[in-house]
This record gives sequence, C-alpha cells and structure tokens, in this order.
Amino acid sequence: MINSKREVARSLKPLIKMDLATIEDLLEVPPRPEMGDLAFPCFTLSPTWKRPPAAIAADLARRLADKRGDFWERAVAAGPYLNFFLDPQALGRETLAAIFKEKGRYGGATTSNGRRIVIDYSSPNIAKPFGIGHLRSTVIGHALSLIYSALGYHCIEVNHLGDWGTQFGKIITAFKLWGDEKRLQADPVNYLFHLYVQFHRQAERDPSLEDEARLWFQQLEQGNPEAEEYWHKFRGLSLENYQRLYRLLGIKFDYFHGESHYNRYLEETLALVKEKGIAVESEGALLVDLDKHGLPPCLLQKKDGATLYITRDIAAAIYRYRRFKFDRALYVVGAEQKLHFKQLFKIMELLGFDWADRLIHIPFGLIRFKGGRMSTRAGKIVLLEEVLEKSIGLARAIIEEKNPGLAEKDRVAQAIGLGAVRFGDLSNDRIKDIEFDWDQVMDFAGETAPYVQYSHARICSILRKASPPEAEKIGELSGLLQQEEEATLLMLLGLLPERVVQAAQAYRPSLIARYLLEVAREFNRFYHNCPVLDSEPALRAARLLLIDGTRQVLANGLGLLGIEAPEEM
Repeated sequence: MINSKREVARSLKPLIKMDLATIEDLLEVPPRPEMGDLAFPCFTLSPTWKRPPAAIAADLARRLADKRGDFWERAVAAGPYLNFFLDPQALGRETLAAIFKEKGRYGGATTSNGRRIVIDYSSPNIAKPFGIGHLRSTVIGHALSLIYSALGYHCIEVNHLGDWGTQFGKIITAFKLWGDEKRLQADPVNYLFHLYVQFHRQAERDPSLEDEARLWFQQLEQGNPEAEEYWHKFRGLSLENYQRLYRLLGIKFDYFHGESHYNRYLEETLALVKEKGIAVESEGALLVDLDKHGLPPCLLQKKDGATLYITRDIAAAIYRYRRFKFDRALYVVGAEQKLHFKQLFKIMELLGFDWADRLIHIPFGLIRFKGGRMSTRAGKIVLLEEVLEKSIGLARAIIEEKNPGLAEKDRVAQAIGLGAVRFGDLSNDRIKDIEFDWDQVMDFAGETAPYVQYSHARICSILRKASPPEAEKIGELSGLLQQEEEATLLMLLGLLPERVVQAAQAYRPSLIARYLLEVAREFNRFYHNCPVLDSEPALRAARLLLIDGTRQVLANGLGLLGIEAPEEM
C-alpha cells in the first residue's frame, strides 16, 4: 500500500499545498471497508482554510471528481474526511509483488540510516528468582528491538541487572550463618532467595542482623576481598540461571551492564552535579530540588556517603551516550517507576545534556493471574520458568490429543507454548494491567498466538499439496482476485509495513499483534468462502499466490514479536 498512499498524496499535494511526507503521514485507513481504503482528515486544514472540515472535504471531492490514478479510482467526501477508493487489481499487484520480492524482509524498511537505539529491558535482580513480573519488560523490550531492527535501526540491547545494593549485605550475612554450598550449586537462585527470606524472618526477632548486613555491604563497597568473592559468586550463578531462560526465549543481550558497572563513575557523576550547581546539601545529604519543575526533591547521596539507584542511572545515561552516541535510549520499565524517570530525565536536562530529550521511558502495566497466583517453590513469587514450563506442557498435551502423529512434537510444543505466553502479553496494550488466563492464552480459536500459528500451519498444509506459481505470474493472476474476501485480505496484507512503523512510533508491539489476529481472521473467512484447490486452474493459481503471501505476512509479523511460526501443528 506504500505506492498507493504515495500516489494519493501526490494527487492531493497541488490542492492542499502540503509536503508529500506530511500528507502520507495523515492518510489513514477508515474503520469500515465500505467507507473506502484511505482517508484524509480535512479538519487538519480548517485552521488555515478558515472553513468547516466537511466543506473542505466536499470541495476537494468535487475537484477530484473527474480524476483517477494508477492506484485509486475515486474520491468521495464523508463528513470531515476525504475518502479514496483504491483499484483492487492494482493494489493486489502492488501488494503481492512487494511480498514476493522482499519475502522475509517484507514489513521492514531501511529508512533509518542505521541510527542507534539503546534499549534497556528485562533487568532481573541478582540472587532473586526470575519472576513473572519481569515477563512484560522482557518480551516488550525484545519485540521493540526486533521491530526497530527490521526498520534498519542499530539496536543495542542492555540488561541493567539489579546487582548492587543493601540486599547483598543481607544475603552474605545469611549465607555465612546458614549457607550450604551444595544447595547453592544445585539450585543457586532459588536457594539464595530462600536465604534472603530466612534473613528477614530472623531479623524480625534479632534486629542486630540488620546491622551486620549493613556492615557487610559497607565492606563490599570498600572492596573487602571476602565480600567481593561472595558477590562475584552470587552474581555469576544467578546470571547463568537467567541466561538459560533467555536462551529458551531466544533473546541475546549485547551487554549485561548492571548497577555495579556504574559504581566507578559515581564520583565523577556527583562532581558534575555539584559543578553544575543543581544540587543542595541537606543535613549532610545531597539532593536536587525539583520543586519548580513540579517534581519532589531527588536524593542522590545519603549523609553516610551511600549513593542511590537514581545516582547510578545518571551515571549510566552519561556512560551510554559517550559509548554509543545513541539517537534514542528506551527504558522498558513498569509504569510504577514513572516518577523516577521524570526525575532522571529532568536532572539530565538540568545538567545541560542536549541529548536529554532522547531518553524515553516505555511504561507498562502489571500482570496478574486469573483465579489467584500459581503455586511456586519460592514464596509469593510467580516464577517465569514455571509459567513457561506449564505453557509448553499444555501445548504438548493439546498436540497429543489433536495430532498425535505430528513430527517433532517437542519442538512444536515449545514454539506454541512460548508463543502463547509472549502473545498473551504483547496482544494487550502495554500500558494496561493484564490478567493472565490459561484457558484464553491456549485457545486455538481465540485471540491468541496458537490461533495465528494454526492459520499459518493451515496455509503451509495447503501449499504442500499445491505449490504457488512463480512470482512472475503475479501481474496476470492478481486481477482474478475480485471477490470481497480476496480484496479485503489483499488490503490487509498491504498494511504490514504501515503497522510496523506505527508500532515503532508508538512503542506498542500490540499494534502488530492485533494486526496479525485480523489477518488470521480474514484468511479463515476467505478460506471458508473461497475454495483454493478446487477452483478452476487460473483462479486456483491466483488464490495460491494470495495464501502464500498471507503465510509470509503471518510469519514475518510473528517473527517481529519473537514468536516462531510452525509449518505443522
């Protein structure tokens, strides 16, 4: 649809005196097919034309009444919109030609000129289990990286591990008191969390443990060899555990620069804050007064000299810009941290960094389980590993029930199970809280990954019985696709590049997920009403081209969400 939009924009340009790029950006798809294929919102012209938008739309429709383009047939006024009806045959040729030319790259582009985006996401806490609470940051951040990479950006993926803080003093204290090296090596993260919970229970009865923990963390900060040895061991074992999960999810980070990485830059950071005169001392502590900016004061250093999370975030932002010269830096962190990032970004601005406006917080809502929390091995934390294992197990059971003869059952079950969990998150608007419902997530007929994956597998099954003709036949065959179901499906296939750009601009992978559901629904409607293999030869060939294009779009879209598209299910 890219060429269609461009041509419509060219037709409008001499009439409305806007540049082509602006017109293209304003063109949108009407909510119902009968309203047209592209719509120009005329209320954008009202302020300068000094006329009601409906009158502007009627005037433009009159001036275009005797015209048409290679891709559009007619323009009509519909209230404040000027709606264009595209030539379905031309659109079909354009869409299928683009899909078969670009194949796995269809939907992406190379318009970013290799601009750099740093994406900070996932960020579990060392010595604590990888909980379901980290799922959203992990899959949203990874999807954004895939989307931006497809658009030609150079993405730098950073896992800002929670690997520093007073909790390490508590864990060292607990391990020295009650630790068992064999249990640590057998199940390091869950055992360390067990010790952490035990510490808090014991500290309620013996407050002196808190003093001992503070002392151990102070020794860690001062470079005590024994404290550092424990810290390196706990960090290394935790990271090995997390890497296993990331491998399962198909995620590779460029850097695991946790909070501890930036300790070496804190002295320089605090000196800069003082030099710029934006901080004040209060009872021995150092803080930035943000009252005039509508924000509460921000503490950077306690009176005992200890720094805080935001101090390391300031150092991290400076380090990342010096190292990567990013065009944007995204922080995929929960909405409950909005205030933290408002303070951080304002401080970066006050420090005089002209790139402060390139720092962007990507907030998201909470995830909850329907019917209460799952039972886990680690207190009240819902373990992500247990969720993934259960999802893969459910997928395996469904395969045994519905297709016991399927080859590579384990691989397909993994693709379905992991896809179901990812899609269950990504199909929701990220800013909303979501309820995780197993019955819904694994529904092959609902708004789920298995539904989209099954549509892809169904097409692959048809194509195993009859291969589509060569792409050179598109010109002569696409004109045969004239039924309403065919035209609607073609229109949708042409929208993938636009949806990818929109998802990137809004930082919302959900736009691609919802689009894939729409494509899958329209394919199934088409398949129900339009015979493929039983059609006469020419129409059969045209419909094979159409479903092969649909297969490619479904595979590409799922891939942008980090989800596999199995050929058999």
